[in-house]
Amino acid sequence: MSEDPRDRFDLRPSPEAEAAFVDALERGRLHHAWLLCGPEGVGKATFAYRAARRLLGAAADPSRGVLGARPDDAVSRLVSAQAHPDLLVLERLVENGKTKKAISVDQARDLPDFFAKSPSQARYRVAIIDTADDLNVNAANALLKILEEPPERGVVFLITHAPGRLLATIRSRCRRLAFPVWSERDLAEMLVDRAGVTFDDAEAIAAMAGGSPGQAMALSSGATLEADRLARAWVTADVIDRAEQLSIADGFRGAEGQARFETLMDRLSAAVQARARVMPAEQGARWAELWGRLADLPDRTAGLNLDRGDVLAGALADLARTKAMSA
Repeated sequence: MSEDPRDRFDLRPSPEAEAAFVDALERGRLHHAWLLCGPEGVGKATFAYRAARRLLGAAADPSRGVLGARPDDAVSRLVSAQAHPDLLVLERLVENGKTKKAISVDQARDLPDFFAKSPSQARYRVAIIDTADDLNVNAANALLKILEEPPERGVVFLITHAPGRLLATIRSRCRRLAFPVWSERDLAEMLVDRAGVTFDDAEAIAAMAGGSPGQAMALSSGATLEADRLARAWVTADVIDRAEQLSIADGFRGAEGQARFETLMDRLSAAVQARARVMPAEQGARWAELWGRLADLPDRTAGLNLDRGDVLAGALADLARTKAMSA
């Protein structure tokens, strides 16, 4: 169900941000650098691609919002295919199946060469940095040189989940657009419209998503909903069915099994966290400690190559001990 931001055409992350951007564009006061700020998953990257399509000349589609574009337009297709010559995207590279920890200075050095050239198919050249939080120190300094000497007909979109961690000199040279979290009502309505789920399921997903439309769409698959129901049942059950546990662990093999394991552990952690919030202080502290232990398990399991079935069994035993201590 989840889409890459470059392929999203119907999601409108922030009407206010879109209106501000279009106003600057139409009045001839388009800033050369835009800092897109807000929690992860609220649509900042989606906005960046929507704005990029407009700057690159994609045919407008007002039915999809102020920055809406037609998916079948040639520009839209080139952007989705990562093949538009006037668009540069900097993001963490994936090598041998592993995503690097940072955007390197070598990647950032592509910016001066890119902006030194005139637009080949559009009025502008556009760069998207997803995310600026991932720039290492040298890469951030390389970007700063571009911001200090703005390229003619060049626009940079910097996506950040934590603007306070960026260099002050970078922040000061950008126009900031804020992307707030969505209300549960708006998320539920979006899910009914776009994911085709029932309203009851949409409400449940919206409560899980923490105000993030991206997270809500990712959670809207049947598998995620089933994992959430199972995790909540385990948290409240007096006894967990051993045969059910073993059957689920059998599905943890391979890459798809890893995804199932991580989804189930995520929902189990969330269910425990929710329980901690409603328990009296002393019991709540025990449940909060359990939540902290569970939250670390997926990374530990992958890092140490642990058996996922054994990890699940250990987590459920830890859950049982916490229940007994809180009784």
